[in-house]
Amino acid sequence: MNRKLLTTAIVTLTAMTSTLPIAAGADFGDDLAFLKKYTDVIVLSDKAGAAKVALVPAWQGRVMTSTAEGDRGQSFGWINRELIASGKLQKHMNAFGGEDRFWMGPEGGQFSIFFEKGKQFVFDDWFTPAIFDTEPFKVISKAEDRAVFGEEFSLTNYSGTVFQVGVRREVVLLSPDEAWEKLGVKPARDVKLVAYASNNQITNKGKEAWKKETGLLSVWILGMFNPSPSTTIIVPIRKGSESELGKKVTSDYFGEVPADRLVVRDDVVFLKADGQFRSKIGINPKRSKAILGSYDADNKVLTIAQFNQPEGVTDYVNSLWKLQDDPYAGDASNAYNDGPPAPGAKPMGPFYELESSSPAAALAPGESLTHVHRTIHLTGPEAELDAIARATLGVSLADVKTVFNK
Repeated sequence: MNRKLLTTAIVTLTAMTSTLPIAAGADFGDDLAFLKKYTDVIVLSDKAGAAKVALVPAWQGRVMTSTAEGDRGQSFGWINRELIASGKLQKHMNAFGGEDRFWMGPEGGQFSIFFEKGKQFVFDDWFTPAIFDTEPFKVISKAEDRAVFGEEFSLTNYSGTVFQVGVRREVVLLSPDEAWEKLGVKPARDVKLVAYASNNQITNKGKEAWKKETGLLSVWILGMFNPSPSTTIIVPIRKGSESELGKKVTSDYFGEVPADRLVVRDDVVFLKADGQFRSKIGINPKRSKAILGSYDADNKVLTIAQFNQPEGVTDYVNSLWKLQDDPYAGDASNAYNDGPPAPGAKPMGPFYELESSSPAAALAPGESLTHVHRTIHLTGPEAELDAIARATLGVSLADVKTVFNK
């Protein structure tokens, strides 16, 4: 993206969101009571009432927050209280927050669904489609441990291609046994956890096939979490040469990230998640291991995000804000740290994000693609969390805590 255009976009966004508050750090019960003042909420819960997940149908069945320790437990999702309480809708995007939200790509390029045909790739012409911004999904069914949402709609991309889309989104609270199995580790006695998965299916409801030549869509899941000075994003990557696997990480979305905020090794990438510096990284499908995470050392919270990534598939939509030479050279996963877009400006949140995308969906009429994004929060003694981090992310927590303090 042209950096001059990006600067204009950021300054405009800052003016639009300069009154947004810093995360309050409320417990789950406080966040749930707040949300219920303004919208309907579905709460998934285990039988003990410890692991809980709060969903909002009005925002596409979004997971707003979760906890591992009941109503008085830590609330893991970032919630934009001021925007929600205002009752006002923003023009370009409504950052309500939430730790698993449904979006679709691509964001930029000749096949973008955020820019109308003939418009410039500048912020003034960028609009989040209402169907995954302000419009609700229907509640198809709900139970104690799951809820299913759905909707049908049309999207038109920058090149004029019209897509008839059906979405079925199921959010499932996982049992501890299921969570430990997905992590691939033995249960840790003193670790508490909450785990859930969103199963996001898109279907071609039209009469024409979705083709690369006229543009494809993808599922894009983004999670917003509360930042802190002690929080670090951790992204394992595959070892190998750039000629074989491509760049280890794309990190220049908003200009280069300083070395005291981004550390890139052969097998892992670290990014500060303190909400103090606007930065984003992307991992291409050849490098991606279909997992990323974060560790909040002060609160002793290890967060793991896993997603399904079909082996050998490399066509992912490219969301850069420009006409592209290769519109299918996009990322399989991304991570973002919020922060002031310019000296003296206020951040949008602040928050940090863990994101995943499905491959580009080349679907015949009636065909579907499903993208699964799984979030697991674990809290407890650091020694036990360390064993989990080593097994899942390939790093020790001692390394994570000192990587930016050497």
